[in-house]
Amino acid sequence: MANAMSSTRLEAWLELVRWHKPSGRLILLIPAGWSLWLTPNAPPAPLLVGLIVLGGLAVSAAGCIANDLWDRRIDPLVERTRSRPLADGRVGIGEAIGLLLLSLVFALAVLLVLMLELPAASRNLCLLLAIAALPPVLLYPSAKRWFGYPQVVLALCWGFAVLIPWAATTGSLAGGWPLALVWLATLLWTFGFDTVYAMADRDDDRAIGVRSSALSLGSQAPLAVAISYGLAALALGLAAGIQGCGWIGWSLGLLAAAGMQREAALLRRPNLSRSSYGLHFSRQVQLGGLLLLALMLGQIP
Repeated sequence: MANAMSSTRLEAWLELVRWHKPSGRLILLIPAGWSLWLTPNAPPAPLLVGLIVLGGLAVSAAGCIANDLWDRRIDPLVERTRSRPLADGRVGIGEAIGLLLLSLVFALAVLLVLMLELPAASRNLCLLLAIAALPPVLLYPSAKRWFGYPQVVLALCWGFAVLIPWAATTGSLAGGWPLALVWLATLLWTFGFDTVYAMADRDDDRAIGVRSSALSLGSQAPLAVAISYGLAALALGLAAGIQGCGWIGWSLGLLAAAGMQREAALLRRPNLSRSSYGLHFSRQVQLGGLLLLALMLGQIP
């Protein structure tokens, strides 16, 4: 009996940090990969990649818990979120706060290990960026209450997934156009896929009175998503071109960009089911991963 209860509790904790849905974890790590494979020092050291992955998972977990704590009274009113552990009472507020602190401590531990492996020039900059990332990550869930485009705030959070790996690899943010372009590509891509994510909740959000870019853009949301994806692919392509990406990378990159436009066009179909938006999100993970593979193979002369 005790083992069954422990197993149920563990499952609820894993749901709280969304580890039962790997797409949401991968979609944060993909821009970090873009950054790592666009630096002048690419390809990155395996240890650095591993530490970036662990740190990203910890910060992502903290963000999910913070989101559910902010929304614990709203989530039961939304079809997509009413079965989340805090919303349905399987996890208490105290437990959630404890897990949030544990996630942040783990992220700090990863950061400290990372700093030990870095040259002196990189350490302080990475620490400052990690500290700067925490307020927007923890406050993003409140943005839907006071800002018509909370997806912009999430995009800025995602931008740190580009800046921190770049700083760890090069020791500075003096990356010129390649860094600026991959950062911009990440912001645009994030705004696009999170707008689609919000499209599934439009009716519930409208009834509750919270905001999203999907509501603010109305019928123009699919067009905005298509433009965001197109500009993101263009920015990433320009960054890859400046860094001398090989022909294999270009062929895969064009395929991924075309796939993103196809997915955006499908959003124009009438009477889409809620599951269609979740499928779109999952496909963005695949297409973003294909762009990362393009950058990796582009290192081949």
